[in-house]
Amino acid sequence: MRIGYSSIIIITFSIISCQNNQAPLIGVNKPGKKEMTDLNRYLVQKDKEIIQNYIERKNLKMTESPTGLWYYIKNEGSGDFLKDKDRIIMDYDCSLLDGTECYASVTLGPKEIILGKTTLETGMNEGLRLLRPGAEAIFILPPFLAYGMVGDGKKIPPRSTIVYSVRILRGK
Repeated sequence: MRIGYSSIIIITFSIISCQNNQAPLIGVNKPGKKEMTDLNRYLVQKDKEIIQNYIERKNLKMTESPTGLWYYIKNEGSGDFLKDKDRIIMDYDCSLLDGTECYASVTLGPKEIILGKTTLETGMNEGLRLLRPGAEAIFILPPFLAYGMVGDGKKIPPRSTIVYSVRILRGK
């Protein structure tokens, strides 16, 4: 009987000690809401400075929207502005600020979407609503309007600012 009780005690102790196998973080403070907010503001400001430097170097005439999307409409197009549920076909070129091409309709074919129903970057959804059929534009999406902290898992790295050049072939 002694062997039986001893075995139960050892097994119970082993199970209990295995359940809490994470070492406590001694002396490490998790950032609070204020620290995270301050860090986010800092990153947004740094991204804005990087974008402004890019715009200056490329001698572009861009406008910043209230959300932080930068855009330049090269050709206004005609008709009504694009809106949710419009079926859009567009040529596009998506690249990083350093010029690295990520995606382009030249190799992948024109993109067909239904605005507001397709998983597009937040900045692209916003930018397309500024356009009409036939329009051509350049959009610069800071990371928080693009793929954020994770990237797209393929060609766009985490925390990347991306540049889209788009031409609306058909909308409505």
